[in-house]
Amino acid sequence: MDPLILSDKISFSAMTNRKLLNSELGRDTVEQFKARQKMPIVIVLDNVRSQFNIGSVFRSSDAFIAEKIVLCGISATPPSAEIHKSALGAEFSMDWEYSQNTEDAVKALRSEGYKIISIEQTENSVSLPDFKAVPEEKYALVFGNEVHGVQQSVVDLSDSSIEIPQFGTKHSLNVSVCIGVVLWEFLKKLGKV
Repeated sequence: MDPLILSDKISFSAMTNRKLLNSELGRDTVEQFKARQKMPIVIVLDNVRSQFNIGSVFRSSDAFIAEKIVLCGISATPPSAEIHKSALGAEFSMDWEYSQNTEDAVKALRSEGYKIISIEQTENSVSLPDFKAVPEEKYALVFGNEVHGVQQSVVDLSDSSIEIPQFGTKHSLNVSVCIGVVLWEFLKKLGKV
């Protein structure tokens, strides 16, 4: 093979795959992000115990422009070094509030016009790919504790449940991974990408 051609291929490959610098990403400032139109989605954390998971939820919610996060029960709140470590500052850009009781938070969101959807494996859950999101609707997506999932009392208050199809032996995803998957899918379903 001609070394010049090989050299051109390597050079071209390196040129098209250069990592972007942070300054090239076009990131919003916190003020710009707060003023930006968001997806009509509130994330509700039902007794999520890991502060690192909570930080990841802040980061994913920022990335996928959710409206806010409602931290319930034993879920920790900012400021927290552990939350900050995985949120990377998204705890400053994302609106959030705390509710001692998840049921009360869900009832309040329903009174504000949100459809309540538990992300949980239930008898009548809808597979995430089959769920039809309506752009005119507002959604409160409830994610549960790392061990016990969404409380049955909260599932009972929900309009529906969504389940992420899984094919391995565990049929369980880390709550922060689950939130990233669901938010990305909602972003697509609501026509934001």
